[in-house]
Amino acid sequence: MSKLSQTKKIVTLLKDNPLKRYTAREIAEEIIALYPEDYANKKQNPRFEDDRAFVSQVVAEIGAQKAQLIKASKHIFWQDKPRPRVYWFDPEHKMGEESYVEEVVSTESTEQVLKEHDLYPLLMEYLHSEHGLFCLRIDEKRSRNQRGKGGNTWLHPDVVALEALDRSWNELVRTCVKSGNGKSVRLWSFEVKIRLDSSNVRKSFFQAVSNSSWANEGYLVATAISNSKIEQELRMLSALHGIGVILLNVENPSESEILLPARSRAEVDWESVNRIVEENRDFEDYIELVSGYYLTGRIRDGDWNK
Repeated sequence: MSKLSQTKKIVTLLKDNPLKRYTAREIAEEIIALYPEDYANKKQNPRFEDDRAFVSQVVAEIGAQKAQLIKASKHIFWQDKPRPRVYWFDPEHKMGEESYVEEVVSTESTEQVLKEHDLYPLLMEYLHSEHGLFCLRIDEKRSRNQRGKGGNTWLHPDVVALEALDRSWNELVRTCVKSGNGKSVRLWSFEVKIRLDSSNVRKSFFQAVSNSSWANEGYLVATAISNSKIEQELRMLSALHGIGVILLNVENPSESEILLPARSRAEVDWESVNRIVEENRDFEDYIELVSGYYLTGRIRDGDWNK
């Protein structure tokens, strides 16, 4: 039985295939196939309703393991642009020997063309296709209490989602969980930005903290992180406050990455939910759909991802 950590599995795969470039998804699929016994228990987690969701979780973990990969082998390299990120093992060179500079994660042209509201459907596409989430857009303009421009910045998330943990469970299991006050759904919250850099990273992060405090999982989403120092800042803030970070690939949303997984909260803060419901009609619609799923166990696709 394998005793290798996931980092060592990745290094072994790359070392056995020198100079071959792998995306995080290709690495995930390879190591899951090579070490099935190591992942058997993890796959049983009800959070992963199918293999796609499980592979996406491993992809997210790989994206967050760059520091461990460098520590494990100085021969590991990656390239962030063009997307998706690729990894490889170069036996002839070591990290730091050449003028290797980690590049900005998106192109300037993409940033200039896209507006923040253009990202919402792309994010929803990624969350639904790769993580099985059912999403809704929250428009602060539909708030009952208008506080002027930017007045609701610290209250409303941009996108919210329902994760139906029990959708593929046996009906007997679903009944047991419901009767025992178990968890059959998870609620997610997302704050979206075009780019994270030194001018906005802390404000954006704490906006996500404020807007996602009610949810089981909260994320800050961006198409670009300006440099490695900003990424390190995000790692520190995420470790302290539990907000995750998603890097959204606008050209191919399915290749987006969870750079930093959120720290899950066991309970929804229903007091905060109630406050936002009273403020915003879109959020009220969201909670009405969540309530409907609790009561019926049914989801109408036409109600979501719009």
